[in-house]
Amino acid sequence: MERTRMEASRRIEAPAELIFSILSTPQRHVDIDGSGMLRGALSDRPISSAGETFTMKMHRMGDDYLMINHVVEFELNRRLFWEPAPGDTSRSINHDAANIGVPAGYRWGYLLSPDGPNATVVTEVFDAGTLADELFRDGGSWINGKNSVLESMATTLLELDNICTM
Repeated sequence: MERTRMEASRRIEAPAELIFSILSTPQRHVDIDGSGMLRGALSDRPISSAGETFTMKMHRMGDDYLMINHVVEFELNRRLFWEPAPGDTSRSINHDAANIGVPAGYRWGYLLSPDGPNATVVTEVFDAGTLADELFRDGGSWINGKNSVLESMATTLLELDNICTM
Protein backbone atom coordinates (compact mmCIF):
# COMPACT_ATOMS: atom_id res chain seq x y z
CA MET A 1 0.00 0.00 0.00
CA GLU A 2 1.24 3.48 -0.83
CA ARG A 3 2.21 5.55 2.20
CA THR A 4 0.47 8.88 2.70
CA ARG A 5 2.50 11.63 4.29
CA MET A 6 1.17 15.05 5.22
CA GLU A 7 3.28 17.99 6.36
CA ALA A 8 2.72 21.50 7.66
CA SER A 9 5.55 23.97 8.28
CA ARG A 10 5.94 27.28 10.07
CA ARG A 11 8.90 29.57 10.68
CA ILE A 12 9.09 30.40 14.39
CA GLU A 13 11.23 33.21 15.79
CA ALA A 14 12.87 31.00 18.42
CA PRO A 15 15.97 28.81 18.56
CA ALA A 16 15.60 25.08 17.81
CA GLU A 17 16.73 24.23 21.36
CA LEU A 18 13.74 26.02 22.91
CA ILE A 19 11.27 24.51 20.47
CA PHE A 20 12.68 21.00 20.89
CA SER A 21 12.49 21.29 24.68
CA ILE A 22 8.73 21.81 24.34
CA LEU A 23 8.24 19.06 21.75
CA SER A 24 10.25 16.54 23.76
CA THR A 25 8.14 17.10 26.89
CA PRO A 26 4.90 15.12 26.37
CA GLN A 27 2.98 17.13 28.98
CA ARG A 28 3.57 20.25 26.84
CA HIS A 29 1.84 18.58 23.86
CA VAL A 30 -1.48 19.48 25.48
CA ASP A 31 -0.51 23.18 25.33
CA ILE A 32 0.05 23.07 21.55
CA ASP A 33 -2.53 20.47 20.50
CA GLY A 34 -4.43 21.67 17.44
CA SER A 35 -6.68 18.62 17.30
CA GLY A 36 -8.36 19.07 20.68
CA MET A 37 -7.79 15.39 21.44
CA LEU A 38 -4.98 15.49 24.03
CA ARG A 39 -5.85 15.51 27.72
CA GLY A 40 -2.45 14.99 29.38
CA ALA A 41 0.58 12.78 29.70
CA LEU A 42 0.93 10.03 32.29
CA SER A 43 4.48 11.20 33.04
CA ASP A 44 6.18 14.59 33.01
CA ARG A 45 9.53 13.02 32.05
CA PRO A 46 11.02 14.52 28.86
CA ILE A 47 11.88 12.24 25.95
CA SER A 48 15.63 11.74 25.67
CA SER A 49 16.18 8.97 23.10
CA ALA A 50 14.69 6.64 20.53
CA GLY A 51 13.30 3.47 22.08
CA GLU A 52 11.46 5.27 24.88
CA THR A 53 7.70 5.39 25.21
CA PHE A 54 5.32 8.02 26.52
CA THR A 55 1.61 7.59 27.19
CA MET A 56 -0.98 10.24 26.44
CA LYS A 57 -4.52 10.57 27.74
CA MET A 58 -6.76 11.20 24.74
CA HIS A 59 -10.36 12.08 23.93
CA ARG A 60 -12.04 11.71 20.56
CA MET A 61 -15.73 12.01 19.77
CA GLY A 62 -16.98 11.11 23.25
CA ASP A 63 -14.38 8.43 24.03
CA ASP A 64 -11.55 8.70 26.57
CA TYR A 65 -8.59 6.40 25.96
CA LEU A 66 -4.81 6.03 26.21
CA MET A 67 -2.18 5.95 23.47
CA ILE A 68 1.29 4.53 24.06
CA ASN A 69 3.76 6.32 21.80
CA HIS A 70 6.96 4.52 20.77
CA VAL A 71 9.76 7.00 20.01
CA VAL A 72 11.33 5.78 16.75
CA GLU A 73 13.50 8.77 15.79
CA PHE A 74 15.29 11.18 18.09
CA GLU A 75 17.94 13.67 17.04
CA LEU A 76 18.45 16.37 19.67
CA ASN A 77 17.09 19.73 18.50
CA ARG A 78 16.41 18.37 14.98
CA ARG A 79 13.85 15.52 14.79
CA LEU A 80 11.41 13.60 16.95
CA PHE A 81 9.03 10.89 15.66
CA TRP A 82 6.81 8.35 17.40
CA GLU A 83 4.47 5.53 16.45
CA PRO A 84 1.22 5.45 18.44
CA ALA A 85 -0.15 2.21 19.84
CA PRO A 86 -3.43 1.59 21.65
CA GLY A 87 -3.07 1.87 25.41
CA ASP A 88 -6.37 0.20 26.22
CA THR A 89 -8.87 -2.08 24.52
CA SER A 90 -11.12 0.74 23.28
CA ARG A 91 -8.53 1.58 20.61
CA SER A 92 -7.02 -1.85 19.94
CA ILE A 93 -7.82 -3.95 16.89
CA ASN A 94 -11.11 -5.76 17.54
CA HIS A 95 -10.91 -4.47 21.14
CA ASP A 96 -8.39 -7.25 21.81
CA ALA A 97 -6.05 -6.80 24.80
CA ALA A 98 -3.31 -8.60 22.84
CA ASN A 99 -2.99 -5.52 20.61
CA ILE A 100 -2.35 -3.08 23.45
CA GLY A 101 1.06 -1.50 23.00
CA VAL A 102 1.45 -2.72 19.40
CA PRO A 103 2.08 0.24 17.04
CA ALA A 104 -0.95 0.92 14.87
CA GLY A 105 0.91 1.48 11.58
CA TYR A 106 1.28 5.26 11.41
CA ARG A 107 3.59 7.92 12.86
CA TRP A 108 3.70 11.54 13.97
CA GLY A 109 6.73 13.76 14.33
CA TYR A 110 8.56 17.02 13.97
CA LEU A 111 11.52 18.22 11.94
CA LEU A 112 13.37 21.36 13.04
CA SER A 113 15.61 23.34 10.68
CA PRO A 114 17.46 26.38 12.05
CA ASP A 115 16.81 29.46 9.91
CA GLY A 116 19.23 32.08 11.19
CA PRO A 117 20.51 32.57 14.73
CA ASN A 118 17.13 32.79 16.48
CA ALA A 119 14.58 31.26 14.13
CA THR A 120 13.56 27.73 13.19
CA VAL A 121 11.39 26.20 10.51
CA VAL A 122 9.27 23.58 12.26
CA THR A 123 7.59 20.90 10.16
CA GLU A 124 4.96 18.64 11.69
CA VAL A 125 4.69 15.33 9.84
CA PHE A 126 1.91 12.75 9.79
CA ASP A 127 2.69 9.54 7.95
CA ALA A 128 -0.47 7.42 7.69
CA GLY A 129 1.59 4.37 6.81
CA THR A 130 -0.44 1.26 6.17
CA LEU A 131 -3.65 2.91 7.39
CA ALA A 132 -3.76 5.54 4.64
CA ASP A 133 -6.96 4.38 2.94
CA GLU A 134 -8.86 3.95 6.20
CA LEU A 135 -7.76 7.27 7.70
CA PHE A 136 -8.24 9.44 4.63
CA ARG A 137 -11.43 8.07 3.10
CA ASP A 138 -13.36 10.90 4.80
CA GLY A 139 -11.02 13.67 3.64
CA GLY A 140 -8.76 13.47 6.66
CA SER A 141 -11.35 14.70 9.16
CA TRP A 142 -10.98 11.58 11.32
CA ILE A 143 -9.07 13.49 13.98
CA ASN A 144 -11.99 15.15 15.69
CA GLY A 145 -14.77 14.93 13.16
CA LYS A 146 -14.58 18.54 12.02
CA ASN A 147 -11.01 19.62 11.28
CA SER A 148 -8.75 18.01 8.72
CA VAL A 149 -5.33 16.71 9.64
CA LEU A 150 -3.67 19.68 7.93
CA GLU A 151 -5.90 22.21 9.73
CA SER A 152 -5.08 20.60 13.07
CA MET A 153 -1.35 20.62 12.24
CA ALA A 154 -1.45 24.31 11.27
CA THR A 155 -3.18 25.12 14.57
CA THR A 156 -0.59 23.10 16.50
CA LEU A 157 2.25 25.04 14.86
CA LEU A 158 0.50 28.36 15.57
CA GLU A 159 0.13 27.42 19.25
CA LEU A 160 3.79 26.35 19.38
CA ASP A 161 4.76 29.71 17.85
CA ASN A 162 2.64 31.58 20.40
CA ILE A 163 4.27 29.76 23.31
CA CYS A 164 7.80 30.23 21.98
CA THR A 165 7.46 33.92 21.19
CA MET A 166 5.54 35.17 24.25
